[in-house]
Amino acid sequence: MSKSVGVLGSGVVAQALAAGFLSEGYDVMIGTREPGKLASWQQSAGRLAKVGGFSEAARHGSLLVLAVKGTAAASVLDMAGSAELAGKVIIDACNPLADLPPEDGVLRFTTALDASLMEDLQRRFPAARFVKAFSCVGNAHMVKPDFGGVKPTMFICGDDPQAKIAVSAVLDRFGWEVADMGGAVSARAIEPLCMLWCIPGLLHGQWNHAFKLLKR
Repeated sequence: MSKSVGVLGSGVVAQALAAGFLSEGYDVMIGTREPGKLASWQQSAGRLAKVGGFSEAARHGSLLVLAVKGTAAASVLDMAGSAELAGKVIIDACNPLADLPPEDGVLRFTTALDASLMEDLQRRFPAARFVKAFSCVGNAHMVKPDFGGVKPTMFICGDDPQAKIAVSAVLDRFGWEVADMGGAVSARAIEPLCMLWCIPGLLHGQWNHAFKLLKR
């Protein structure tokens, strides 16, 4: 895979992942509605960092990252354009968060247990190859997580085996153990891990943790 990445989104998650790819020598373009607002980021991020619109970023990357609010994900992909997304591996780092306050530390979702955001996106953009990743940990730990020498587990899923191999290679470089949970339907289980991850933070201000799948 060519070392070019298009990051659709410009928030803290998008910038954290863009920085991770830049640190690994990738040519990165962040796609946003207002490219001018990222001029200082581009200047500080170095010569391999670029900023453009969503369609430009989708065209730029051989690998794409979707890192926006879940409620905006479909519209951002629409702005990127189906033709630019066709055949591309898209790392889906989004969660279907509702615009409602948490209940006793539990986030609210726009989906039910028999549905997921990624499944909806895969149906809407069938020529793209979505892989769920980075959705169950905070942005501070997405790249080279440091937990005393223990590699945390990143749960992934998607319908395209080759796309998952490509994303697993990225996760390995970023310092993660990968657990492939199967097809896109498994996003119904992975996305709610965001709720579980956020509870210690929302209730007790504790954000320095990640999940680990133990095997024997």
